Amino acid sequence: MQENHTATPPAPQDAMPREQDLASLAEFFRLMGADTRLKILFALDSRELCAGELAESLGMAPSAVSNQLKALKQARLITARREGKMLYYRLADCHPREIIHLAMMHVQEEA
Repeated sequence: MQENHTATPPAPQDAMPREQDLASLAEFFRLMGADTRLKILFALDSRELCAGELAESLGMAPSAVSNQLKALKQARLITARREGKMLYYRLADCHPREIIHLAMMHVQEEA
């Protein structure tokens, strides 16, 4: 009896991403791995906020929030829009939201 095989699964080395992509992914997870940055991303999940509003809602110094916002913006996780002298921040797209919510579901699963 002949077995019906469709596609052969790729060997592990064939499925390995490029080194540059792995380095970018590691940097992404490093950025997402800080409590303060996660708090900021959670706060921006529901609405856009200025740095002062974020600092107040998180109980942090404005300078600390600004440093974190800069890192998140450089990583393209958030964007900003100017209204007069104020900058309002929001999530750049749906990806940070989806990743955070998926990870939260994972950590909240019962073993």
